[in-house]
Amino acid sequence: MMASTQMPRPVPAGVSSLATGVRGGTEGPAVEFRNIDIAYGKFVAVRDFSLAIDKGSFVTLLGPSGCGKTTILRAIAGLVGISAGEISIGGRRIDGIPIYKRNIGLVFQNYALFPHKTVFDNVAFGLKYRNVPKPEIRQRVTEALEMVRLPGSEKKLPSQLSGGQQQRIALARAIVFQPEVLLLDEPLSALDANMREEMRVEIKKIQKATGITALFVTHDQDEALAMSDRIVVMNSGVMEQTGTPHAVYEQPETRFVASFLGKANLLSGTMTGVAGGRATVELPDARKVTVATDASPAKGAAVTLVLRPQKLAVGAPAGADLVGTVTSASYLGSSVLYEIDSGGSVLHAANLIEGRPFEEGETVGISLPASGVVLLDADGRRLR
Repeated sequence: MMASTQMPRPVPAGVSSLATGVRGGTEGPAVEFRNIDIAYGKFVAVRDFSLAIDKGSFVTLLGPSGCGKTTILRAIAGLVGISAGEISIGGRRIDGIPIYKRNIGLVFQNYALFPHKTVFDNVAFGLKYRNVPKPEIRQRVTEALEMVRLPGSEKKLPSQLSGGQQQRIALARAIVFQPEVLLLDEPLSALDANMREEMRVEIKKIQKATGITALFVTHDQDEALAMSDRIVVMNSGVMEQTGTPHAVYEQPETRFVASFLGKANLLSGTMTGVAGGRATVELPDARKVTVATDASPAKGAAVTLVLRPQKLAVGAPAGADLVGTVTSASYLGSSVLYEIDSGGSVLHAANLIEGRPFEEGETVGISLPASGVVLLDADGRRLR
């Protein structure tokens, strides 16, 4: 988490020092990757990656293990070199300069706190490195600890804190010196489910309060959807899609995005007709379904329907688009998750409970959504 040796700017009276120096700045994106490649010998971990990140935004790199997301984060941190392209922060190219001159804050999944230093000394480490005056160090550390809701913990050692508290200290240490960019490398993966959810909210609140630009790495879809202004979906070192959480979830550009980001029902079939914004698709068992779509695939083309579980309505068989048998029903209080065998295909549906939920073994009808269906072509790319 070393960064620039420049001295912090003076703080106007009455203004938190942590909220200055991270907004505004030069014109253009806060961070920009231009056609970068990252290779280890003959293995190319990241290929032709380009991305511009707006100032003050929260951007998530999402993908499975080995997709290149952590490699990209390590490249901007200066922990790995790039083979081609450029990386800029605030319009200044940084891929050729040392780590300590990059003015970035880092939060790791294993906290990386100094075990024999107090909380105060852990948080103050970056400020002491920059020769910030002692009175200002104390002020900034106090503000940082208040921001992460751990005031009065200055004299404790990391071993005296819970995992969630240690992660808060790591976050305070990363933001206390006003970095231009905050990098978060799967920071919640070591926490239990309840603490992860709490820390999601806390990190997002702190990021918004400080106005800092954040780049977050995770393989957890829920984290990405809940926290991000923008999601970048990675697969095998290549960007598959980028957009708002809503856009990426509702309008996946590829089969990979559709299947990786949330559960998706993928029904393969053949296009038999398109008219008036509606497409008729014949499924492998000769059943035909009609869906609303803006796409115009050719008659006879092989297509795949992408249907989100929340958009399938489960009810009585009469008049439904599809009929099937409930093979699993998971009761969640206000909602129920169904697995339904329909013509040999297993469909997932998530419905709010109105009356009695259906039980395993019951025959049910499945109504397809009136809109929002995505069609993929034979290559697994969205049809338009």
